[in-house]
Amino acid sequence: MEDERSFSDICGGRLALQRRYYSPSCREFCLSCPRLSLRSLTAVTCTVWLAAYGLFTLCENSMILSAAIFITLLGLLGYLHFVKIDQETLLIIDSLGIQMTSSYASGKESTTFIEMDKVKDIVINEAIYMQKVIYYLCILLKDPVEPHGISQVVPIFQSAKPRLDCLIEVYRSCQEILAHQKATSTSP
Repeated sequence: MEDERSFSDICGGRLALQRRYYSPSCREFCLSCPRLSLRSLTAVTCTVWLAAYGLFTLCENSMILSAAIFITLLGLLGYLHFVKIDQETLLIIDSLGIQMTSSYASGKESTTFIEMDKVKDIVINEAIYMQKVIYYLCILLKDPVEPHGISQVVPIFQSAKPRLDCLIEVYRSCQEILAHQKATSTSP
């Protein structure tokens, strides 16, 4: 079963949450951000090139224009390949673990897998961000030395920064799977 709902991020931007239910013990959540706007890309490029043209008229050195074009292209490629994340995916399987995938605008993907026996819980945490209190979903990892301790906090959907209503929806589904996993692991 698959469905899609629209939510907003902490800045009011539009996000799309796709939920895929493969079985009672396996679910996938895919949070998509808006694509790079052609209008903002054009505005930044024109601003850099107009500033370079202004410097060119003052200095009469054509290297300034060439450098502006080169820096703009390198900056755009770097932004698309290392910064702009189009989609973040959370796949949770109660018998295996949790896989988080970030898909960049350039097509590059970054995947992290956490084994289920290392997961203590999934919680909604709060933080102060740019003079606001925001909420984020995170995975609490068990401390191997102290069984009741937490060794690490791994944030989920850290690029999209969805609002609380979206996080609650994902949180409830994750808690259902964790409860199912605990029930199957404790039963004989």
